[in-house]
Amino acid sequence: MKLNRRSISIIVAALIVVGLIVYGFMPKPAEVEVSEVTRGAFRVTLEEEGKTRVKDRFVISAPVSGFARRVELDVGDGVKKGATLVILEPQRSRVLDPRSMAEARARVSATEAGVKVAKENSRATKADADYAVKELARISELYKDGFASKENFEQSEAAATRAEARLSSANFAVEVAKGELTAARTALSFSSGEASGTTKVIVRAPIGGQVLRLHHESEGVVREGEPLLEIGDPRALEVIVDVLSEDSVSIRPGTPVIFERWGGEVVLEGLVRFVEPTGFTKVSALGVEEQRVFVIADITSKKALWERLGDGYRVEARFILWQGSDVLQLPSSALFRFNDGWAVFVMEGNKAWRRIVEIGKRGGLVTEVVSGVDVGVQVITHPDDEISDGRSVKRR
Repeated sequence: MKLNRRSISIIVAALIVVGLIVYGFMPKPAEVEVSEVTRGAFRVTLEEEGKTRVKDRFVISAPVSGFARRVELDVGDGVKKGATLVILEPQRSRVLDPRSMAEARARVSATEAGVKVAKENSRATKADADYAVKELARISELYKDGFASKENFEQSEAAATRAEARLSSANFAVEVAKGELTAARTALSFSSGEASGTTKVIVRAPIGGQVLRLHHESEGVVREGEPLLEIGDPRALEVIVDVLSEDSVSIRPGTPVIFERWGGEVVLEGLVRFVEPTGFTKVSALGVEEQRVFVIADITSKKALWERLGDGYRVEARFILWQGSDVLQLPSSALFRFNDGWAVFVMEGNKAWRRIVEIGKRGGLVTEVVSGVDVGVQVITHPDDEISDGRSVKRR
């Protein structure tokens, strides 16, 4: 049977329509983002917000109740050891009774004992510092001759630095104890009305430093033990960071830490000095109660790089929990759960194929790969439900 032109045209049109329908129902290649598996430096870090504080901070309190004159110092002013900080005058209508005098005598005895304790502690700390310096010299010689590792040398160097810092703090404690003894003796002399017959008590600086805070600036009546001002050396700063208790177990003394977004152009380096053994409860911004732990770190970068940092400044602390120089890694966003393990989709040609992978350490944006893929493999990042094994894909 011969077909006329009209029949042929109808058949061709029908075939075209069927073809278009089939083409319309065919799955289109899914658009995907692709990243490459690489090998290089890898770090496992923990980032938290912290703030700076002066290491040796001293709160100067009123040795006796009295009338304080106006403090002529401002925050940031430098003071020398023994300089006059506050002048206290006796309250005109009050006379110290025998009980107060007895308490003043007892306070003198207690502060004398405190001076002895501080001196003995300073002696013990000096012995530790001397030993650390000698040990550093010994390890340094062994390191130069190749009989000691770089890690042992750096540990000895850090131990010597910590010992010197503890010695400095112990010496400060001796000076503070002497200042407290002087204040206690002054209070006793004032209470008994002996010695000079003066009508004022001068509160002096136990150490040299700067005024960090004024608790009582204007003149007025102050009670015994009431804080008047705080002094310290702002050149000796430490960083205090509160971290989740479950994260703190991975941090130990000597852990490297990087300080960022502190206001300067360079990244500062530091070392963890101490992890407090006691946690505390803190409510997060989302209203969730969290157990936190304070971590204390020292800034090891040159002082010239952070000389503008002061007490109570905000910093971002990144603790380096683990690092390697040649680690196979891929973007964490490419991983997804499959059965009881992990998998990724790799792009080969225009197809997506599922690969089971074994992962190691996780560093936030990137993850270590133990097996399953190799360097140069193209993996699909952020795979969604449209991606399946063998699905046609194309780069976005």
